[in-house]
Order: sequence, then structure tokens, then C-alpha cells
Amino acid sequence: MTDNKARFDVMGQLPALRRYGLALTRNAADAEDLVNEALLRAYEKRAGFRSDKNLRVWLLSILHNCFIDGKRRERAEHNKLAGAAELAESHAAPAQEHAVHLAQVRQAFLTLPEEQRAALHLVAIEGLSYQEAAATLAIPIGTLMSRLGRARAALRALEDTGDAQTARLGHLRIVGGTDDTAG
Repeated sequence: MTDNKARFDVMGQLPALRRYGLALTRNAADAEDLVNEALLRAYEKRAGFRSDKNLRVWLLSILHNCFIDGKRRERAEHNKLAGAAELAESHAAPAQEHAVHLAQVRQAFLTLPEEQRAALHLVAIEGLSYQEAAATLAIPIGTLMSRLGRARAALRALEDTGDAQTARLGHLRIVGGTDDTAG
């Protein structure tokens, strides 16, 4: 038993495994990962080790096979990504304009009066029917429809003018004061 244990001295083989792993990978961290993977595989396959064979050769061959398997995985992953890249659009429109427009719509939505914003949110975002939205807000359906109409008109004005402040005030007339936007 002592002779068999001496023959399976994996710890004594670590320097050789690390050197060979470093020679294969050319990177210390990758070499350490490779050695760990090889030792794990050797432990799982320890029943297949024949005591009349050289332990170092057996471990180095496992390390080499782990390296080759890793390269095959990398190549398969690279080929899969290259194939996906070929299928993808070669040209995509820049997302900046869309993001800016979306931010403008969001800002215009947030500048709507609370009752218009609530009505529009319930109908357009939550998908409630007019009846359900009116019941949620505890208002008549005609009031809900009026608020929706004003909210939608303000958002459409944003599309026409491109300015949330002008869209909100665009067709409103200030009574009893001055119209600063008209000047």
C-alpha cells in the first residue's frame, strides 16, 4: 500500500505540470487554471491509472488533453460567434436619435398636468379600457376622454414643435397676464 501511495504522488508532480501548463498557455493564470482542470480530471479518472505506468506521463497527457479540449471549445465558440455575426445586420441605425426622442417624449409626458398624465398612463400604458380607467380615477367617462384628448394633443404638439414647453403651452392663451412665449 505504501508503494502504491508513493507511485500516486500527485503533489510531487505539480512543478512539472505547472511548467508544462505555462509552456502551453503562455499565461500564468491560464496555466494555473489548466493545471487545476487536469488535476480534477485525473482525480475523476484515478481508477483508470495503472500502477505499472509513469504517473508524470499520465498527468502530463491529461494536462495536454485538457489544453487541446480548451482550444477546441474556444474555436467552436469563435466559429459560433462568427456565424452569428454574419447573420446579424451589417449596419444598424444609430440609437442616439431614438434615445433623445424617447427622452423628449418622457419629459413631455412628465410635464403634463397630473390628471392628464394619470388618464393617459392608465389607458396607454396599463391598457385599461375607458370604463375601467374612469372607474379607477372615480370620474365620468366623458371627463376621462377629455383629459386623454388634451394629453394626446400636447404630445402631438411636441412632435410638431420638438419642444416640450412649447408643446404644453402651444395653443393656450394666458388670461389676465402676459404671454412670455409670444414675445
